[in-house]
Amino acid sequence: MEIVVLLKQVPDTETNVQIDDDNAGIKTSDVKWVINPYDELAVEEALRIKEAQGGDGKVTILSAGTERVVEAIRTGLAMGADEGVLIQDPAVESSDGLGVAKILAAALKDISYDLIIAGHRAVDDDGYLVPAAVAELVGIPHVSMVVDETIQDGKLRCERTVDGGTVIMEADLPALFTTQRGINDPRYASLPGIMKAKKKPLQTRSLTDIGVDANQVGAEGAKCSIQRLSFPPERAPGQIISGETPEEKAAELVRRLREEAKVI
Repeated sequence: MEIVVLLKQVPDTETNVQIDDDNAGIKTSDVKWVINPYDELAVEEALRIKEAQGGDGKVTILSAGTERVVEAIRTGLAMGADEGVLIQDPAVESSDGLGVAKILAAALKDISYDLIIAGHRAVDDDGYLVPAAVAELVGIPHVSMVVDETIQDGKLRCERTVDGGTVIMEADLPALFTTQRGINDPRYASLPGIMKAKKKPLQTRSLTDIGVDANQVGAEGAKCSIQRLSFPPERAPGQIISGETPEEKAAELVRRLREEAKVI
């Protein structure tokens, strides 16, 4: 089975994010970049599917961005993926979700696949858009928020989360599904895997190579743009209720809620 994993590189969630001087982006000079955690689940699930089928087939990592994204792709290769493809162009950085989807969909025209897997969202913009748009653009079924899956007789059977429970969905291959927490626990890249990753094929292509006009997907072609970023206002510090006994503390808490906060 030929599996493609859509991967995005994002700032580490533990990074101290600072807003750039234009108030429309973040300062990237000191940011630690990692694989989007939900895409890491997608890589792991692709590897498990391949292993369950006796190791036959291929797992390809597909991403779009600048040169720094190579590091994230190499991490996926170190986990066990077979090859990587990076669509490298500055216009990717200024594209909106639909623009990125158009880039990935165009790149997929030259990649053989039976299944596409992606994280259900990216932790930097929380757009939830790219995987669904890719599926629509390439004309295949899309199942989101998957926590379990099986593949048999050319069909993908998924358990996906919905409000208050789960639902079982089935789709013919080729198809695209997105991963949700709970589907697996991603493996760590081993030292031998890291060494092998350095020799695995990683192809870098431009927008021109895949037949995409930068003006149609970059800032010029974006339907949505960030106008301004700001940090949430600082919250007032909490109060500690003092008292000799639990009863005194409870009485004081009720008094403050009634007289000061005026919520009861």
